Amino acid sequence: MNKKLFLLLVILMSLSLIGIIFVQGYWIKSTVDDKEAQFTYDVKQVLLRVVNEIENQEIEDYWMKFKDADSTNSRLQAATITEYSYVNENKLRNQTLFHSDAILEEDYKVSSGFIESARDSIPFTKLINKKVTSIVNNRNNIDGSGLSSQQQIERIIRMDEYEKNLLKEYIAEHTSRLPLHQRVNEATIERLLAQELSNRDINSEFEYGVYSNSISTNLHSDNFSLSHPATYGVPLFADDMGNSNYQLLVNFTEKKKVVLSSITLMAALSIIFTLIIVIAYSSALSQLIKQRQISQIKTDFINNMTHEFKTPIATINLALDAIKNPKISSDEEKKKRYLKMIRDENRRMHAQVENVLRISKLDKNELDLKKERLQLNEIVEDAITHIELIVEDRGGYIQTHFGALRSSILANQDHFTNVIVNILDNAVKYSPETPKIDIYTENVKNYIILKIRDQGAGMSKLVQKKIFEKFYREHTGDIHNVKGHGLGLAYAKRIIEDHHGQVSVESEKGKGSTFIIKLPLIS
Repeated sequence: MNKKLFLLLVILMSLSLIGIIFVQGYWIKSTVDDKEAQFTYDVKQVLLRVVNEIENQEIEDYWMKFKDADSTNSRLQAATITEYSYVNENKLRNQTLFHSDAILEEDYKVSSGFIESARDSIPFTKLINKKVTSIVNNRNNIDGSGLSSQQQIERIIRMDEYEKNLLKEYIAEHTSRLPLHQRVNEATIERLLAQELSNRDINSEFEYGVYSNSISTNLHSDNFSLSHPATYGVPLFADDMGNSNYQLLVNFTEKKKVVLSSITLMAALSIIFTLIIVIAYSSALSQLIKQRQISQIKTDFINNMTHEFKTPIATINLALDAIKNPKISSDEEKKKRYLKMIRDENRRMHAQVENVLRISKLDKNELDLKKERLQLNEIVEDAITHIELIVEDRGGYIQTHFGALRSSILANQDHFTNVIVNILDNAVKYSPETPKIDIYTENVKNYIILKIRDQGAGMSKLVQKKIFEKFYREHTGDIHNVKGHGLGLAYAKRIIEDHHGQVSVESEKGKGSTFIIKLPLIS
């Protein structure tokens, strides 16, 4: 896939995922805001109804004192009956019915302290002194077909809207002079709040308090706090203009629980599904990047292997052509030289193929390593013989510093020799100038430590982390400036781990590298 197209797809998918997360977050926040607004509206309605109930109850209590004929505030003075008649015609039966009713009006003498203190007690006194307390119904059929009479006592209050407002005004004027605890009590407030909250299906604990001009009164619950974030208030005992000296404040201690309870499930599912999408996307993106890296590595590997095979093949062809030359065929020395060249190049190609096959078998766990008791120092010396001619040809050296008194290990000779050869080969390849290699061994408890140190180009910290990965080769601008296919160190690491050992590298750019192998000793 084209690099730009791949990058564009990654950017578009990332932006889409970020957009999904943003939309989910916005939806959750909007839902919470809507629920809070609904909660606030419901609470305000509850408080307004509670305040209205308290005010109506106060007016009703005072009115009952004058409505009841047995009240000490009123005394019956006189009673009059007003009779009236009305006609009802039934055209289908050709009947005319005459009815008569009587209204019983009772006049009371009312004496009350709050009437005398009113601004104008005369209208109010007239209003409550004369009441219609009952209606006596006498309905007679005057056509002689029969007499039917019924008596029902119906207590009513003869008031229009003006009279009701006048009543409230005079009672409110009087009660405003009374102490707050005589007008309402804690039990009433708690009962009305609980009842109205239940009617609104608001299941939240609450604390309340009544304040007078921002000063606390004695009417409050034990744990009421003016600074609570979920505090709502409405005026109490307000006049017609909405002005009031008192305010009923209520803390809703479980507001968050009530608001979030209705969206918790949907929000949780939304978050879970979003996380699944994020994880799936991250995994897919990681796999895409790895596949792209593998594709690039395979391309580099094929290019390197092609180059590795191209050179020996070309050398073999040139050697064969030279041998066919009559002048060369008669020269035994030159013939032997070219034959040796062909054999060496053939061996080199064979070694490359073997490395690839070894890695393949290691990946499939098909490589059966037969191990025996060996001396690590001897394995190292054997490995040196494979590359010492190359080192000497470049004017370098390989020196051993065997400080380990014990070097017996359980290993496969062929494979472990290849491990040392691969590391030494890398040391030679990545030495731009004369290769200088020192090999050390030492004993640490029940282990032997092998260190192979060169004075070559060295490597960065990033390269050190990836040096043992399959097919990895440090990019230097020209993939062919150092021959190889990136399998040697990966193969070495797998073989060492199969021998229950560990391998690591210490390096600094421009100052060389040190490969450290740690293996268990056997007695």
